[in-house]
Amino acid sequence: MGEGAPLVLMWNPGSHIRQQWEVPEFRTWYGRLAQKRMLVQYDHRGTGLSQRDVSDFSVEALSLDLEAVVDRLELERFALWGNVTMGPVAIAYAARHPERVSHLILWCSYARASDSLKSPQAQALERLLMDNWELYTDTLAHYAFGWGGGEAARLYAATIREGITQETLRGFQHQLFTADVTDLLPQVRAPTLVLHRRQFRLVSVDVATDLASRIPNAQLVLLEGESGNFTQENGQAVLDAINDFLGEGEQGTTPVERAEVGAFRTILFTDVEGSTALTQRLGDAEARELLREHERTVREALKAHGGSEVKTMGDGFMASFSSATKALESAIAMQRAFAEHNESAAEPILVRVGLNAGEP
Repeated sequence: MGEGAPLVLMWNPGSHIRQQWEVPEFRTWYGRLAQKRMLVQYDHRGTGLSQRDVSDFSVEALSLDLEAVVDRLELERFALWGNVTMGPVAIAYAARHPERVSHLILWCSYARASDSLKSPQAQALERLLMDNWELYTDTLAHYAFGWGGGEAARLYAATIREGITQETLRGFQHQLFTADVTDLLPQVRAPTLVLHRRQFRLVSVDVATDLASRIPNAQLVLLEGESGNFTQENGQAVLDAINDFLGEGEQGTTPVERAEVGAFRTILFTDVEGSTALTQRLGDAEARELLREHERTVREALKAHGGSEVKTMGDGFMASFSSATKALESAIAMQRAFAEHNESAAEPILVRVGLNAGEP
């Protein structure tokens, strides 16, 4: 999403980048963040649109996933953002790959996972995760959006449940919550921003202060508030801190044109039918060739009809249009191109295309 110097955001377990787009607060905030840079997000193993049947959620395995994403996007150097529980993974990767990480951002995070388990709130959440999945996700969502969060909290709770199963999150947290990368902190060479909310209950401000003191080139910025959700409680202050921190390294990049807040947009989605079964039947190499054909066809149609690629999810796209007519024409062109391909192809590509129009 966006253009310019890349920033890779490592979201917490339970992400679902397609469903998260349905939460207006996230959609608007990400659009603002991407005005000055290319924002990259992805779902971790076991979650969202990524492979679900996995059991290794170690720092090492999650670091390899990150490397696979940035290699696939051909990002030689990028800023890296570890969000709350993903802080240890971001720290480990930055310490071990100083040639690739230009900046490191740690949001309400830590180096030693046990530091996040000391508060009564964190222990209560852990018990809920074991006993009551729906109440756990509802509570986590209200922590993010406040107890008066209403529709936003409801949507976010549904996103978590769609993005990960209770059993997988238990396994994820069991492994991540034993992580300790404290010994790697002195090896981090990238300029680092430790960004924290003073009243955040799950990770105390003392943890953030200690974290910043152990990284050689770190600055600590403390903001008022208790939410671990960066879009809430003056989310503009979080944006300002990130823009100030990354600004020097991004001088000379051309800001991408953005629609004004409230401008009418049409969002186009594509989804390759049965992509998981396709990979199992054909194997990774042949399935990847078919998905490349999907990518080529979609991008040609977007270019021909003035669409802007927002995200690609391997077996699907999200794109934005300022004109509903152009979006519809692009969708028709895609389906015609796939139909033409399928007439002579040994393996057809079956693609669903959806449109959703409105104000962001």
